[in-house]
Amino acid sequence: MSFLGRLRTSLQRTKQQLVDRFEELVSRADAPDERSRPLDDDTLETLEELLISADVGVAATDHLIARVRARMRHGESLRDLVKDEILAVLESVPPPPSITIRPHVVLVVGVNGTGKTTTVGKIANLMRNEGQSAVICAADTFRAAAVEQLDIWAQRAGVDIVRTKTGADPAAVVYDAIAAGKARGRDVVLVDTAGRLHTRVNLMHELDKIRRIAAREVEGAPHEVWLVLDATVGQNGIVQARQFTEVAGVTGIILTKLDGTAKGGVAVGIAHDLKLPIRYVGTGESIDDLVPFSPREYVDALFESTW
Repeated sequence: MSFLGRLRTSLQRTKQQLVDRFEELVSRADAPDERSRPLDDDTLETLEELLISADVGVAATDHLIARVRARMRHGESLRDLVKDEILAVLESVPPPPSITIRPHVVLVVGVNGTGKTTTVGKIANLMRNEGQSAVICAADTFRAAAVEQLDIWAQRAGVDIVRTKTGADPAAVVYDAIAAGKARGRDVVLVDTAGRLHTRVNLMHELDKIRRIAAREVEGAPHEVWLVLDATVGQNGIVQARQFTEVAGVTGIILTKLDGTAKGGVAVGIAHDLKLPIRYVGTGESIDDLVPFSPREYVDALFESTW
């Protein structure tokens, strides 16, 4: 199934929350007898409610409403205005860096329960399918189950994994994984860190140690830090992301469980509030249910029935 097809399926709950009422609003605003007049305050207020109900977030919604209001002209379509402005927000974030140094070291971080470990396996599988070679580093040494789970995903993806015993120093595992990546000529080292709450200062210190080890072994490492966010928590995920960014220098977001929520609008809030690109979107539980994020296809999927 294509990216757009998977997003159509994953965004069903969000669309049910948003699209029917949006279609009604647009039908009124774009009626022939209304197109000759600017949008009124009642229409904009209803649009504001719809965006917030889809978990776009207050700040991003305020921005979108202000932009639509500023662009209101006689005869313009509300559909086109909203679509253009949402797309502009999603495309305003910096592009991801290209891989220039190998191995390209990526730290994958996030709180417990976001699907981080399974996501690492899915990323490795996607990279292999795209012709890139990866090494998975099992740096979550606190939970034996996490290492075993990651080992299973590495086997499914057909990629190498570097692991150690439970309770070992995570930074030492990262050192070994980078050494393996160099020796085997791998393109990417994916580091699965321990699921950690942003309030656990000691674990954040451990993450800082991992960063220092990576920087010592490969120039510029870690080259990227991807934060895995659970889409079902909506705006609470943005709070998590702010705190992780302060400590870990997050460079991109992976949005999981998009298929299980009506809060798919949070992608817009992430781009607006955090100025971070969404790198991948989780669309299900199988190994192929992770796709690169495309702003235009996301918007098309979200409003498919009206645009």
